[in-house]
Amino acid sequence: MGKGGRKPGKREDRNKRVGKRTPKLGYYLIVTDTKETERNYFEGLRDSLSSEIKNHLVIKVKEAKTTYKLIETTDTLVNNSSQYCIPWIVFDKDQVKDFDNLIKEAEAQGIHVGWSSPCFEIWFFAYFGQMPVFNSSQECWKKFKEYLNKNFNKEYQKNNDNIYKLLVTYGDSKIAIEAAEKRYINDFTNSGKKPSETNAVTAVFILVKEILEKIG
Repeated sequence: MGKGGRKPGKREDRNKRVGKRTPKLGYYLIVTDTKETERNYFEGLRDSLSSEIKNHLVIKVKEAKTTYKLIETTDTLVNNSSQYCIPWIVFDKDQVKDFDNLIKEAEAQGIHVGWSSPCFEIWFFAYFGQMPVFNSSQECWKKFKEYLNKNFNKEYQKNNDNIYKLLVTYGDSKIAIEAAEKRYINDFTNSGKKPSETNAVTAVFILVKEILEKIG
């Protein structure tokens, strides 16, 4: 994968060439390795913004063909953009080999990483002040499905296109950020563990917190 990465300075050279045009509050390019869950969540966040905010803050969500194409796809999109982008890749530990190295390589190339262990639904749990430990991604999303059904009589599938609206209606973004940040600091930052060694930890809150703070 390293051979497919951008050459040092390539992204900066393009940004200089196009004059670094950027919306007032930023242009977020979010690349995921799924067609559904993560994409639906961030598109829901984007669509929840007022027209006025959308004039100053751009959120574009794209998909890479595979997890291992995330960096390459992001580089291509950034280099082909006429605007200065804030690039993020969002993916789960799940069964990803070289999870830690993928994170390191992305960060070394100036790409922010919203990783989750074991899966993205652990971030959804945080909206309700919970971040349980699970043995697998499959168990994580199934338990979240059961939680919504039991507590709110709402069905959840990974292709829910209204997941963001559902979360902010029955949960709380502030609670989610606080819960995720606390777990991130305690179980990752202060523990000395690698991302792959954590459980019920996500860095997605960093991206969401930044966006929500910008829109007030």
